[in-house]
Amino acid sequence: MALLELKGITAGYGQNVILRDFNLNVERGEFVSLLGSSGCGKTTTLRLIAGFSEPMQGTISFDGRDYTHVPLHKRNFGFVFQSYALFPHMTVFDNVAFGLKMRKLDKATIERDVMQMLKLVDLEGFENRYPREMSGGQRQRVALARAMVIKPDLMLFDEPLSNLDAKLRVKMRVEIRRIQQELGFTAIYVTHDQEECFAISDKVAIMNKGVIEQMDAPSTIYNSPNTEFIARFVGFENFFELTRAQGGDFIAADGTVIRAADGSLSCLGTNVQLTRCEVSSGLSAVWNRLDKQIAACLDAIPLSTLATADAADEYVI
Repeated sequence: MALLELKGITAGYGQNVILRDFNLNVERGEFVSLLGSSGCGKTTTLRLIAGFSEPMQGTISFDGRDYTHVPLHKRNFGFVFQSYALFPHMTVFDNVAFGLKMRKLDKATIERDVMQMLKLVDLEGFENRYPREMSGGQRQRVALARAMVIKPDLMLFDEPLSNLDAKLRVKMRVEIRRIQQELGFTAIYVTHDQEECFAISDKVAIMNKGVIEQMDAPSTIYNSPNTEFIARFVGFENFFELTRAQGGDFIAADGTVIRAADGSLSCLGTNVQLTRCEVSSGLSAVWNRLDKQIAACLDAIPLSTLATADAADEYVI
């Protein structure tokens, strides 16, 4: 059973429905990113999981319990915000200790846990500073430490690096992944940055208009997109409109024949994506030259690996 399960969720704001029949499963210890353009429902999903809002329909389950209507303060979830949300009048120590103090832990336990967490995020010696005296990356590490010090059952990240410069973003995403692997917590990470989420995630859920178009390992999404939307989203541009013909062949608009070497062709709708490959021995070395004959498919990789040889306008993939 998945640690977190969203099933049949419909959610929105007033008459504006953002998610329709939305489903998501997250296993224990996974780092899952929600990726998509603005307005696709990423932050709405995160708010539902955190308890900031409730769905119109559907259920949210966590560790076998129904969390659909569990209030925010009774969910042991850590939340890292885009804006850091630090208390400006508190020191770093007091910011990190805030959640522990709310739980009325003893002073010795609070000091021990806070200092351990500051060491983990490489902020030893900063405990008496105020947020205004720190850089953006340091403030984000304080926010991370504050969220983790309560030993959350689930960590939620809402575009936590969007306010940082490009160089610091790369450094911080490496730090977040390192800490997640070291502590082993389950995390859901919202971002619109494809490079960022592909670099740190176990799985990526690409969202479009309130639904998940594909949820897989980053390499699987890149190499085997399920839909044309996914393929275009991750950057592929070589598409050809085809008409299905007899014998498993496809005909392009200019009459070119596209044929699957094994008799089956896995298409993205009615489109075929052609990508580069290194040509095997015995064939001339050209790259996606569509005025040549495609003579072989290397390793039977669908839609992708192509080899070409000088001949007529017939393509076998």
